[in-house]
Amino acid sequence: MDRRLTPGNERVALDGWQDRISAARYVPGEAARLAPALADLLKAPDGPRDRQLVHGARLLVIERQAGWAFVQALADGYCGWLPEGALASARPATHWLCVPASHLYQGPKVQHPVVMPLFMGAQLTVVGQAGAWAETPAGFVPACHLKPMGHALDDPASVAQMFLHTPYLWGGNSHAGLDCSGLAQISFAACGIQIPGDSDLQTRSGTPIPESAPLQRNDLLFWKGHVAICLSATRMIHATGAFMAVIEEDIAAAVARIEAAGDGPVTHRRRLAVSS
Repeated sequence: MDRRLTPGNERVALDGWQDRISAARYVPGEAARLAPALADLLKAPDGPRDRQLVHGARLLVIERQAGWAFVQALADGYCGWLPEGALASARPATHWLCVPASHLYQGPKVQHPVVMPLFMGAQLTVVGQAGAWAETPAGFVPACHLKPMGHALDDPASVAQMFLHTPYLWGGNSHAGLDCSGLAQISFAACGIQIPGDSDLQTRSGTPIPESAPLQRNDLLFWKGHVAICLSATRMIHATGAFMAVIEEDIAAAVARIEAAGDGPVTHRRRLAVSS
């Protein structure tokens, strides 16, 4: 089984996985949410970053061990380790951050101190309104930066373009830094379409596009270890280590450049159902 999507280990696993994971015990999991603005989801305690989670992400805690927590992110099923201090008690979210980045303020004025930054997809509980500000238990957010839970944007490619020039970060999932699969995941998630966190897993999303068929906006192009979002039949956007940023480029030029660099040809062309 894929470690990234396996909610258990030899010590403990989630209930319902008895026929797939051999563990000493099985647990229902403890509901929690991510407290900080952003946190690395690690391969192992103090290990390398696999992906990132943003504030309010819904989690199931499977195991606590020496100050670390093994968790499953409920949005995409990705599993990994977080410091226990990054966990907060679960509570229902009412809104999500629909812009690349914002701030949580101590009060409903731009002059108030900032509690922390917020990144697209952050989940918040709005308890009141103060003019143009949404009040949460932890502070105030510009209301124009929020959408109610269940209300999505409508064009993943347009979402991706909001992140143009964002710095490249391996495993990154926010405006502070993105990798190719992070850009694809956040762009589709903002439009209500959840895809996996890594490009090899994303190749299973949607349906294959025949080589004879023209590409369309929001199609996904894959290379080994890389993914890009089509803006049109001839142009694409992606987060790339070659330029250490999110860039737009012509598809034909990108295909030639990537192959010339020794990274091979396009391996998959996939199309997801997008309402727009």
